[in-house]
Amino acid sequence: MAVALSVVVPVMNEAENVGPLAREIAAAVRGENAEIIFVDDGSTDSTARVLQDLKGEIPSLRVLQHGRNAGQSRGIRTGVRAARSSTIVTLDGDGQNDPADIPKLLAVFRGPEAEKIGVVSGVRAKRRDTWSKRVASRIGNAIRNSLLNDGAADTGCGLKVFRRDAFLALPYFDHLHRFIITLMLREGWQARFVVVNHRERAHGQSKYTNFGRMLVGVNDLLGVRWLQRRYRPQAETKEL
Repeated sequence: MAVALSVVVPVMNEAENVGPLAREIAAAVRGENAEIIFVDDGSTDSTARVLQDLKGEIPSLRVLQHGRNAGQSRGIRTGVRAARSSTIVTLDGDGQNDPADIPKLLAVFRGPEAEKIGVVSGVRAKRRDTWSKRVASRIGNAIRNSLLNDGAADTGCGLKVFRRDAFLALPYFDHLHRFIITLMLREGWQARFVVVNHRERAHGQSKYTNFGRMLVGVNDLLGVRWLQRRYRPQAETKEL
């Protein structure tokens, strides 16, 4: 049977989180002919071993491993390239995205306007992050929307559903995962947004800091704005 859905989860040093998360994902997509792809992005803890041990319990689980840390966007791209389905779901590997929300996003993605939609993104209604991270995110999203005008209220939400072919056609750069919506719109696809649950991190710590995000965020915004301005749509083509 063809794979109907590929769930891609990039992780780094999340040994305590990947087991519960993989089981929740498997439960959420039960009934789908789905595969679950975890991409270990150069972890230095036992993340890869924990995932390998889970393969006997979860037959649909695939584990890919980077030889070195290459970043979240590269992890997502690695998983998408290996995926066997044309429909991709992504989640963050820290367990803060709720896999139970996957069917909600799929219902919109597969709805009456499915042919127009390139991506459906989650919007975290009640953030379970620190006060400083919520404030930094709110400020960052306001600046981002003023420049890019893509209507994305929560670019940091890792829970998304999108077309594999459309994603792989996007220009790749580090931190691409924060601009999937913008670049899908640039290519003529539509985006939809669904309110989703957000949970506190049970184990480990965030791989990002507010200051670190700010430093790369400025360059990223300017680069993506340049991509918007320089875009020319494809022309209808016919063979003569």
